Amino acid sequence: MSTNSYAASPSTLSDPKNFILGLQHLIAMFGATVLVPILTGFNPSVALFTAGCGTLIFHACTSGKVPVFLGSSFAFIPLILQIKELYQGDLAYAQGGIIVAGFIYVLLSFFVKAVGVDHIKAFLPAHVVGPMIIVIGLNLVPTAFGMAKANFLLAGVTLATALIITFLGKGFLKQLSILIAVVVGYTLSLAMHAVDFTSIQQASLLGLPAFTLPKFSLEAILIMAPVVLAVFMEHVGDITTNGTVVGKNFIENPGLHRTLLGDGIATMFAGLLGGPANTTYGENTGVLAITKNYNPAILRIAAVFAIVLSLVGKLGGVLGSIPTAVMGGISLMLFSMIALIGVRTIKNQNVVFNVKNILIMLLILFVGLAPSYVPSLALQISIPNSEVALKGLSLAALLGVIVNGVWTKLEK
Repeated sequence: MSTNSYAASPSTLSDPKNFILGLQHLIAMFGATVLVPILTGFNPSVALFTAGCGTLIFHACTSGKVPVFLGSSFAFIPLILQIKELYQGDLAYAQGGIIVAGFIYVLLSFFVKAVGVDHIKAFLPAHVVGPMIIVIGLNLVPTAFGMAKANFLLAGVTLATALIITFLGKGFLKQLSILIAVVVGYTLSLAMHAVDFTSIQQASLLGLPAFTLPKFSLEAILIMAPVVLAVFMEHVGDITTNGTVVGKNFIENPGLHRTLLGDGIATMFAGLLGGPANTTYGENTGVLAITKNYNPAILRIAAVFAIVLSLVGKLGGVLGSIPTAVMGGISLMLFSMIALIGVRTIKNQNVVFNVKNILIMLLILFVGLAPSYVPSLALQISIPNSEVALKGLSLAALLGVIVNGVWTKLEK
């Protein structure tokens, strides 16, 4: 199997290397996926189960062509907490809102299919897409740095190990740079007595996750539904980034309508069982960029691992015991790789650096990065009758698309 092939190989399941690569993807998504339920009150095991199942649903909707993993979405956190407070801690109403948000995604997929992908592509030239990808990566860097601050030595050793293997390693060893770095970081953590074994001790050996049924109320739905406007552009950016890494246009084939459909159904499924909304994960796209192995079946293996992990509490406890600083060191590498992909997009697509393109790129970068780096200069547009505001990547992408479209029309 070629390491730069994106098509699933018939021998995928017979090659033990793919299971190790799947484990690597699992480690990359684990921290963020369980952090969302920890912050909101949802059950982490349910989140892992619905993330794994949601990933398989997404792959079924996209004919298994897109090497994507779906994990817990951070965009929904403030709305979940708002609904939780409104209903005295009852998260079932947030589940109902998540289901409706996923259904809106499904409706959007039909709209995109009716309009046609060519019309969508016309609004996404390289001088718009490139900065969007840079924003995705750089907006995540402060989070990674915050994790690394817990112990700079552990983070530094983990990061250095990953970088050395990535740049000096060869063959399969190079593809395992993330996994090896985490093992080295964890081993050093054990030697420094920096591992908290509580998650392992408290975890049960086997058991079904604590699924819960949703409840529906108009108020909760009205609070949750507008977030779709904010995350739609993030979805476009994530799928575009993934396609850029792989060297395929997933917006065109299997189509943006299919990726939206997969994301929407996966989110509805999560809401039905008591998990947070799902979204495509940049962490796993970063793994693709580093390993150069784009086989979508490996992501499906990772999805199965996530499902198994939700049923085997002790395994989840072991992953949960990985120190924050170790994950921070790895995340710094993954998120930086995403930003570099954006730079490469601008370069490889031979973007002309005229006044129009430069100003649009600067606009996207400024609006997209300000909330994370210069909060006092952050711009946002509040959506009427809701607590949702377009800001960061969502607002930057929307403004970039609009300004580029209007400017192009005026030039004609």
